[in-house]
Amino acid sequence: MESRKHILFFALGWLLVSDALVAQESPELTEVRRDAEQGDAEAQFQLGVQYANGEGVAADGAEAAKWYRLAAEQGHAEAQNKLGVMYFNGQGVAADIDEAVNWLNKAAEQGVVYSQINLALICANGSGLPKNDAKAIEWFRKAAEQGDPFAQYRLGLKYDIGEGIPEDDAQAVHWFRKAAEQGDSRGQNGLGFMYATGSGVPKNLVEAAGWYRKAAEQGNADAQNNLGYMYSMGNGVPQDRSEAVKWYRKAAEQGNRGGQLNLGASYASGEGVPLDYVRAYAWCSLAAAQGVRPAVQCVNDLIDVMSSSQLEEARELSATLAQRLYPSR
Repeated sequence: MESRKHILFFALGWLLVSDALVAQESPELTEVRRDAEQGDAEAQFQLGVQYANGEGVAADGAEAAKWYRLAAEQGHAEAQNKLGVMYFNGQGVAADIDEAVNWLNKAAEQGVVYSQINLALICANGSGLPKNDAKAIEWFRKAAEQGDPFAQYRLGLKYDIGEGIPEDDAQAVHWFRKAAEQGDSRGQNGLGFMYATGSGVPKNLVEAAGWYRKAAEQGNADAQNNLGYMYSMGNGVPQDRSEAVKWYRKAAEQGNRGGQLNLGASYASGEGVPLDYVRAYAWCSLAAAQGVRPAVQCVNDLIDVMSSSQLEEARELSATLAQRLYPSR
């Protein structure tokens, strides 16, 4: 009898645990589901978001796609964007670039900035479709004109390099500035470069350094390297080789090949840091591995003046740095 009581107790305990494991929908979610099942597009979209993010329900990409589709077919722009992204990434549905573009295009035509940018990137990169710079520019412009700083920067870059559009430094400055004034570090770095080179604006090294600094302080590696160069040369700021090395190092530690070359060169010359061929070789070799020709020359020059023991130590340090900076390679 005692053993049967144990069995009954165990069974009762399991029923209690099982009930606890059954997720109870919140009243809010129940209401959203009810409205979604009755055909409300906004509720269908919200239910899709909750399935996509696992909010109040178990995350389920297929369910998310189902509800996004129901809303998208009613013309819900944000749902069209989400469904397009799911088709592009193959999340909850089989990857299908044509379906992705179809839904992104519907949302973009309704003014959804993210869709406009996604279409621009697909066209610019040739992601699953033939590369189309003219179409990319069209979509970047639509998003830029709505005030998106990333699109403003990318449109400025197109004008700067003349890709898919006639090169126009003044227009590049115009769009870089719009992005920069919104705090976009890429736009700030781009605007700094235009001032540094006198492209589209009168050359102004103080202004260039100011914009580089704004971007560098946000962690933009290109700007950190550029600001380091300004300190190294005394352009727009008092010359300070130690300050230059500080910024080169910040860029180099992020994998920036320019920063790696300049940091290595600083060690090779003993400017801003004590002369150190081992560290010079280690940093220059990382830049050389990324195809930087001056870094290749730097490495070759160092090999001519280093002892075999220094070379062995330098190669070990280079391997250690590479493993730390590029763990997935």
